[in-house]
Amino acid sequence: MPADLPNASTAGRQHAKRFGIKILKKLTLGFIGASALTNAAWAQLLGDGEIPLIFGLKVETFQVIQLAVFAGALIAAFVSAAWLIKERGRIASQNAALRGKLSATNARMAQLESLTTIEGQRAIIWSSDPNGPIILGTLDAQTGAPERNGDFLAFGRWLTVESASLLSREISALREKARPFGISVETRAGTYLDVTGRTSVGSAVVRFSNLSPVREQLAHLDAERRRITDTLTTMQALLDRVDIPFWLRGEDGKLTWTNRAFVTAVDCDTSDDVVAKQSELFGSQARGKVYEALGTGAYHGNLSTVVAGDRVIYEVTEALGPFGSAGHAVDRTETEAVRSELSRTIESHEETLNELTTAVAMFDATATMLFHNNAFQEIWGLDVPFLASKPTMAMFLDRMREEGQLPEMPEWRRWKQDVLDSFKAVEPQSYLWHLPDRRTVRVFANPHPRGGMTWIFENLTERINLESQYKTMQRVQGQTLDNLAEGVAVFASDGHLQLANPAFAKFWGIMHFMNKENVHVRDIIAHRETFDDDTTELWEEFAGIVTDFAEDRVNLTGRTQIDDKTLSWMVVPLPNGQTMITFVDMSAAEQVERALRDRNDALEQTAELRNRFIKHVSHELRAPLTTIKGFTDMLLMGTVGELTSSQVEYVTHISSASNSLVKITDAILDLASIDAGVMELNPTQTVPAEIMEQAATAVRPRLEKHNVSLTLETTGAPDTMVADPMRLRQVFENVLNNAADFAPDGSTVTFTCAPGDTGVVFTIVDEGPGLSVEDAEQLFERFHTEQSGRQRGAGLGLALVRSLIDLHGGSVSINSREGAGTEVMIKLPRVPKNLSVAAE
Repeated sequence: MPADLPNASTAGRQHAKRFGIKILKKLTLGFIGASALTNAAWAQLLGDGEIPLIFGLKVETFQVIQLAVFAGALIAAFVSAAWLIKERGRIASQNAALRGKLSATNARMAQLESLTTIEGQRAIIWSSDPNGPIILGTLDAQTGAPERNGDFLAFGRWLTVESASLLSREISALREKARPFGISVETRAGTYLDVTGRTSVGSAVVRFSNLSPVREQLAHLDAERRRITDTLTTMQALLDRVDIPFWLRGEDGKLTWTNRAFVTAVDCDTSDDVVAKQSELFGSQARGKVYEALGTGAYHGNLSTVVAGDRVIYEVTEALGPFGSAGHAVDRTETEAVRSELSRTIESHEETLNELTTAVAMFDATATMLFHNNAFQEIWGLDVPFLASKPTMAMFLDRMREEGQLPEMPEWRRWKQDVLDSFKAVEPQSYLWHLPDRRTVRVFANPHPRGGMTWIFENLTERINLESQYKTMQRVQGQTLDNLAEGVAVFASDGHLQLANPAFAKFWGIMHFMNKENVHVRDIIAHRETFDDDTTELWEEFAGIVTDFAEDRVNLTGRTQIDDKTLSWMVVPLPNGQTMITFVDMSAAEQVERALRDRNDALEQTAELRNRFIKHVSHELRAPLTTIKGFTDMLLMGTVGELTSSQVEYVTHISSASNSLVKITDAILDLASIDAGVMELNPTQTVPAEIMEQAATAVRPRLEKHNVSLTLETTGAPDTMVADPMRLRQVFENVLNNAADFAPDGSTVTFTCAPGDTGVVFTIVDEGPGLSVEDAEQLFERFHTEQSGRQRGAGLGLALVRSLIDLHGGSVSINSREGAGTEVMIKLPRVPKNLSVAAE
């Protein structure tokens, strides 16, 4: 540039100055030499000491020297002036020539600058100039390149980081190693520049130029290629460091690259070796599943293979891309094992929790129910659909409040919020809920470390009731023991007295021991030694039993005499090595026992006498009754002749009385047989409806005599049942006869049969006056008769009914109220357990 070139006139002046100094030096040396010669001449002339004359004047030696010096200086000045005039002319002509060259150079530089500016170029020239590099030209404003030279040299401010780094490296190589380059760089404005670097005559020149559209597009593509290549290289370097197999496949499905973990898994040396051999990590069947899934774009699932001799489970993900597919496999062997173990543990815990009687419910951090056991559903009576909907704690509380199962709170919303705030607590919370149905539930809320909470609901109602009952029982037992007539004492395995009631202390005269602690059996023995009786040996035996460690401890009993009393004692082993000894005063009991034994013997003799009397009388009555009944039948049939009306009436009454007496006798015999245990049933397949009809036919004349109708309802009766038909008919006739005695005239007796829970139910209902509760309870007793019936019997019919029904394994009951009629209900099994068993 013109401003940087040397000025021609300045150079001429400097040259003249240097030349003048050189001449001055020569003149000075000549002047000094001339002076020296003059002085020498003068010295020869004045060797004798005389003063010379100059221009007629007499001068001294010093004046002669001064004159010589002045003359020399004057001569030198004239010579110098002449030479300077000559040099000045020559320098002026040189300056004119230099000015012409300078003007031509400036014009050329201006042309070059205009040329670089027009073409959108900018150059940086590094030379040996200490003032720094020279920057020429300009770039388009759209490139984002700064105008100022200092900003332009700061490449990192207007180029991308990658481009700035690349350019700096290339410039360093150009200046230090003279290595030319040609690259494309990207500015922060998103445009590309072509940068070339060359060396020329010891200078380094870097030229920036705008790219044409085609070259700019190529630069974009080249930068994208470099970015993709660098990214791919970086990713491959990263994946090589990851302990997870990664792979790339081409469009033909063949491996094109694998990372180091894949190479190790398939036992190869390098990725190229894997690609050359196409060594697959998984078998053909597994690969088939992956290929099939890639038809939809991607595959994700677990596949197993063998690596280094071990079975490994991988979680495989492979995705299809434009030029093939890529995938990776994460080792889930340990995870699957842990997951399987965790699943089994959770299932085991859930099964265990389901077996607990304590209600348990688990909620997550959002207060949503995750799990509940069976006891939780039972304690709150919740339905399955509600629990399956995974309700929140708030929904659970609202549901329980609607059903009236939560404590009644005056401020419900605040109470509910306090319960929900438990999910924010870090410490376990405990509550006690007194429910409206008188249940007491202890609620324990245990927070989870990662959020959520486990709620435990323990029903304390039974426990509280048991504690109350236990305390009550303790008090009752204490009062009972204290008031027992029996003496009770409990000894520990070491012989110390644990418990004793006042009766025990009174029996053995040790009341003074009752308020003492650590009373030992030996203390009682020492006390009994003061008495003159044989109880000391008994207590020695008790001491041995109490302190004995034998495994086969058994109950022991015995009697002893103390004073005028007879004591019966019993030794009972208790848990934990304890022993209980009881004492009963048998003095009065022996007398009572003797009296009871005598009374029992008398009763047995009486019962035997009664049975023999009933058997004897019944058999003795049957023969004459049969004779009487036979003769009356003959008289009524006219076998012995015609009878008068009065005679017929009398004989009819005799026959009726005989029939009644025969029935009573048969009933007595049946009861006697049952009591003796000799009666046996003859069970067969019986039709209940037929037996009911036969009994109704037998009793209907008696009912019709009093205008009482009988209704049979057998539609619900079973087809058959196992029973003794004769005895079953006897039961029905006795019950119907009893109804005929009490049913009012014009009423109805209903006889029904229906299936029951365990067999067949027969019901006979009349519309009679009914019975009181006391009379109904005595109706089945033997020889019990009611005064309100039409015909007073012996009171054996219903007693026999109960005995026969008992033989069939059934039951009979009466439901009656005064003024509301009577209902007799007979329940029989379809098949009796014992088909033919004598009464016991």
